[in-house]
Amino acid sequence: MESSSSAPDALAVAIGARVREARQRRSLTLDQLAESAELSRRMLVNVEQGTANPSVATLLRLAQALGLGLPELVEPPRAGDVVVSPAGTAPVLWRGDAGGTASLLASAKTPDVLELWTWTMHPGESRDSDPHPAGTRELVHVLGGTLELVVDGESQTLGAGDAASFPGDRPHGYRTAHHEPVTFILTVFEPAP
Repeated sequence: MESSSSAPDALAVAIGARVREARQRRSLTLDQLAESAELSRRMLVNVEQGTANPSVATLLRLAQALGLGLPELVEPPRAGDVVVSPAGTAPVLWRGDAGGTASLLASAKTPDVLELWTWTMHPGESRDSDPHPAGTRELVHVLGGTLELVVDGESQTLGAGDAASFPGDRPHGYRTAHHEPVTFILTVFEPAP
């Protein structure tokens, strides 16, 4: 979400309600969840009130501390076996300084978590990610442009049509490699705790 807007939006309000409900269902105090998620109490209060647009890193910390997958915090409730995400309705969970975006297109919980993302990054943008839980794997497929993928400090350059698989439980990041936008699809598999 990492947006510059200060007004709460519908997604922020929905996320706040889900975090509060999950915290209360687990009989956790604000202080206990904040400590477990390594966030300030103030940040957690803002998230629960829907007045903060939490970063992807903050959402991942909260999901992990609550024993949930990220989609459970950000996607609308589901009904039925087939869930269709109409074009243009995926929540934007990352915004770069130059206008890039990352949207969670679809997910499955089986009880593992499986996420499908679309990313567009403009020149000069990057996104570093903390390691996900043990056993997490990620797949990336570059649709256009050139992506620099960094895993554990080791860099790989991927062009249009290239794909890579890597351990998401290590520090990793994505960057534009040239002075052109890059678009890629990212799949994240996170095993059940």
